[in-house]
Amino acid sequence: MARAIYPGTFDPVTNGHVDIVERASHTVDHLTVGVVEVSSKRTMFNVDERIKMFTEAVAHLPNVSVESYSGLTVTAARKIGATVIVRGLRITSDFEYESEMALMNRRMAEDVETICLFSALEFQILSSSRVKEVAALGADVSDLVPKNVWKLLVERLEAKRNDEKSKQHS
Repeated sequence: MARAIYPGTFDPVTNGHVDIVERASHTVDHLTVGVVEVSSKRTMFNVDERIKMFTEAVAHLPNVSVESYSGLTVTAARKIGATVIVRGLRITSDFEYESEMALMNRRMAEDVETICLFSALEFQILSSSRVKEVAALGADVSDLVPKNVWKLLVERLEAKRNDEKSKQHS
């Protein structure tokens, strides 16, 4: 068996992410969830919050750890001794993106293999971006994210709404 890294922004972690981690953890000796510190995406939660959320969500998995990294995923993989990068595939457009990324990673590090797991059917359309978007519009997303994440998401959105109201009245 091998060590693996499951990289991503995870802003916030969803039940789809947890599903991939649970399934991948059965195929490797150790799985590190690699939370990208700096992303081209605008994040709602800082890196420490994202690490804490994911750590709590996978606390039941003894061979899973969560840590941050910056830079190339293949560099982070080598640093922790991982020979596998785990990725989740949801919809068809993910395949194109992940194929390009896997080929580029292979070009940079032939000794690190990318393995893609298909998302469970109930998570095929689930993304962190969509969760934030619909939650901000008032939808109940409590069944799409772990309980600890839902609580923080609601608090963050409420604080954002209150901040926007304060700015309007200023």
